[in-house]
Amino acid sequence: MRKIISLICLVLPILAHADVVQIRSDAPDRHIVVKGDTLWGISGLFYKDPLKWPNIWNINKVSIKDPHWIYPGDVVMLDRASGSLSIAGDANSGDTANSGSDKYSPRARSSASQHDAITSISFKDIDPFLSQPLVLSDDSWENTPKIIALQEGRVILGRDEKAYAAGLTEAQGDKWQLVRPGKMFKDPETGEELGREAIYLGQADAIHFGEVSTLMARKVKQEINKGDRLYVQEAKEPMNYVPRAPSTDIKATVISIYSGVTLAGQNAIITLNKGARDGIEKGHVLALLTKGKEVKHDGENYTLPDEETGKAFVFRVFDKVSYALIMETKVPVQVSDRAQTP
Repeated sequence: MRKIISLICLVLPILAHADVVQIRSDAPDRHIVVKGDTLWGISGLFYKDPLKWPNIWNINKVSIKDPHWIYPGDVVMLDRASGSLSIAGDANSGDTANSGSDKYSPRARSSASQHDAITSISFKDIDPFLSQPLVLSDDSWENTPKIIALQEGRVILGRDEKAYAAGLTEAQGDKWQLVRPGKMFKDPETGEELGREAIYLGQADAIHFGEVSTLMARKVKQEINKGDRLYVQEAKEPMNYVPRAPSTDIKATVISIYSGVTLAGQNAIITLNKGARDGIEKGHVLALLTKGKEVKHDGENYTLPDEETGKAFVFRVFDKVSYALIMETKVPVQVSDRAQTP
């Protein structure tokens, strides 16, 4: 019995470690970081599951939310014995020849600009969506400023043309999004109204404030008419979050695919019926699952198990809904597919 207990004590840590570290068969021994690399991409070079990055680096929550410690020129080393990664200095500085302990852990640099640090995912995939879309309650929509007239002789607003709006305040600044109320999101299980999505139309500058304010259209993406609304232009927040699994059990449903398409592939944007109130945060990565098919055999009906098909990265969070980028998928994602803690 004593031998069995000793064996269990020996094997359990190994099994737990194996769950964290699964090295790819084609993983390199080292990788020199270059401009354009991402934390997700580098993690995927070494490990089967990029989500294991925080575990491998033993990153705390402070580092996860401000991961400015890896830069172009750094050499990422793989220790196959422990399954861990380390930064071995700058490939161009000769630091890789040294083995000081201070060079083998994530660290902040005082000499490098944080703008040079690599990001968690590629910005080009989500940049247009960092300040849009918007989700507002119907009460909020009633209080948003609206266009009451266009430049004389105009039926629709064009770029560098004037419009007139009621309800603008100078305290909110001069940069505004032009939007139109879209569909109301509803929870597919409870029927609860989660908020109404804003259809993004363009951008305008307020050039005069008053009871009736004057706007100049700077960007026009869709047709803009009288009655369309204005929402203060939000500053884009940096997305320097290490992709990580939620620490709680999240179960969400895909309720919409951005731009109105019915099927979504890699790099598409999906909307989930869970948000900040449910524990979802920016940087969370969720597993995507397709609902099991209904099959019939020998006169009996069966439901096949749900199948994991990919992963999605949450980048924009509202109280009751969130938006995520599909990082990878084996099959097209559709409305009613599930997203959950991996």
